[in-house]
Amino acid sequence: MTINIPALPPLDWSGTHGTAEYVEHDSTAGDGLLTVTADAGSDWTNDAFGGPQQHAATALGFVPTGDFSLSARIRVLTERTTFDAGVLAIWGDRDHWAKLCFEFSPQGEAMVVSVVTNTFSDDCNSVRVPEDAVYLRIVRSGSGWAFHSSADGQYWHFVRVFRLAFDGPVRVGFLAQAPMGDECSAAFDHITYSTTIPSDFRDGS
Repeated sequence: MTINIPALPPLDWSGTHGTAEYVEHDSTAGDGLLTVTADAGSDWTNDAFGGPQQHAATALGFVPTGDFSLSARIRVLTERTTFDAGVLAIWGDRDHWAKLCFEFSPQGEAMVVSVVTNTFSDDCNSVRVPEDAVYLRIVRSGSGWAFHSSADGQYWHFVRVFRLAFDGPVRVGFLAQAPMGDECSAAFDHITYSTTIPSDFRDGS
């Protein structure tokens, strides 16, 4: 299955086919809502302590070329469960990937969480999110990557920069995960893709 969203290349699945729907609100403005639903037990993680890898989730995405930024507002529509999330994701292969998550913590708080995997996953909590939505952004600049979050889609807070030790093409896109819940439906709107990237990753632009 391929999903077409205005201003993005055609989207398809990084692994097995998942469940997704795109509803266009305004065809003139290219505004719409993408919903991705994860089944129970779906996640991406390469346990830093040596546990089994988990790659039951699948991302809906595309293969970018050159420098770019991809951002979206993310909400979780289903009842929240521990570690569920709506995600912007980067996938090279099972040992090289990264994700920027609107995730629900074991303490019952919505948070921005980032995971970078070069063989093993480096998992880092960022800010708490008091609202029911957050804007997330992925930027690629040369061989490096940057993650940002925003309350309003205008001022962007720096989350991290990193590299993936992977020379092949990567896929970038949208993912939902439900490691401990029955399902997770994540909604993505205000989706923006640009080949113009910020000149400074830490000044809010």
